[in-house]
Amino acid sequence: MTGSVFEVLEPGRHNRQDRVKELGEMGFTWANLEDEEYWLDQLVVMNRTTYEELEEASARLWRILDRTVRYVHGNRVLYELIGIPPILWDMLDICPLPDENVISRYARFDFAVAHDGSIKLYELNADTPTGYVEASIVTPWMCREAGIDSPNVRMKDLVAAAWGVERPDTAACVAYGEHLEDSGTIDALVRHSGLDIRCVDCLELSIDEGIVKDGSGREIKRMFALYPKEWMAVDDGGDALSFSIETGKLTLFNSPHSILLQSKGLIAAVWGLFELGLLYTEEERQTIEKYILPTYNKPVFSGNYVSKSMFGREGGSVQMFGSDGELEIKDEDGFDTSGMFPSVYQMRANLPEIATAAGSRRLLTGMFVINGEPCGLLGRAGGLITGNTSQFIAIGVR
Repeated sequence: MTGSVFEVLEPGRHNRQDRVKELGEMGFTWANLEDEEYWLDQLVVMNRTTYEELEEASARLWRILDRTVRYVHGNRVLYELIGIPPILWDMLDICPLPDENVISRYARFDFAVAHDGSIKLYELNADTPTGYVEASIVTPWMCREAGIDSPNVRMKDLVAAAWGVERPDTAACVAYGEHLEDSGTIDALVRHSGLDIRCVDCLELSIDEGIVKDGSGREIKRMFALYPKEWMAVDDGGDALSFSIETGKLTLFNSPHSILLQSKGLIAAVWGLFELGLLYTEEERQTIEKYILPTYNKPVFSGNYVSKSMFGREGGSVQMFGSDGELEIKDEDGFDTSGMFPSVYQMRANLPEIATAAGSRRLLTGMFVINGEPCGLLGRAGGLITGNTSQFIAIGVR
């Protein structure tokens, strides 16, 4: 598109089957999911000025959200307001808050970056982001091929630094060895950490008087888990896991407090504090006004807004309303958690449309924040709502 901050490069004349095999050997085993092409063998290039602004915006927003969590921490009225399940309140209050800017050491912002370079924050996944293999392994590989810069080359070193501090003895996900994406994600993180860490299936864990053990009976003391913390409120054994963390028998990474960052209600809290003139410096207020969409925990808009669960993932529960206030589009693919958790209501900002070899797509721009530093781009190509049927497209920087 003429005048766009993005350029979509023409696909190479490569044999996809050969490249999928090569990527599988690199740890990206879900380039094809059954009969669907999840990976688009095509590169989006962002101009450097826009990337530098996005990186700086991410760093500023990260500090603002960190500060907001410290404001919310210990206030149970605010816990309820941002949808934190009550079963987790004691855990959040008992466990010490991590150091500044590392409440989560492994997170990802999702942005709408328009063709004119304007940037708006959709949300932050500060608890269990995936896309790490795509961003840290596949994107640099594709960028090297095309002679394009990739800021993502730093991701491995930052993971090693983060895990070197946390030093988990175990990494876990649900259906380890069967769920390709989650299994591949923790395998890559463990490999990049350089540590001796065992990967296990969450479903094989047992907890007895706060002591957590894997399927072989080995005690787990420090664990990284791709397990959404809000599910402790609904899963069997969730209260036992929470107790284990409260009593210090298990140290969880990302920290328990990453759920405060994870809640989309925190974005509403930021906007509410901004409107009330509380907490933030003038520079922070300028950042909020420029990059954060007006977001509330009540449906105050007459039109052009989005509603979504405070703990929705992969587009699940997202509904988009048009200028007349009528429902325009609703996610039909993701798991809808709006009946389990409160919703937020956010001013609508549509994703930019790009032309790919697979057809017209909307581009969601992700920015990983690892060990407190913005460091890696992730492109997702889908519809107006980026759901779990969207595709991965690599983003480099010109």
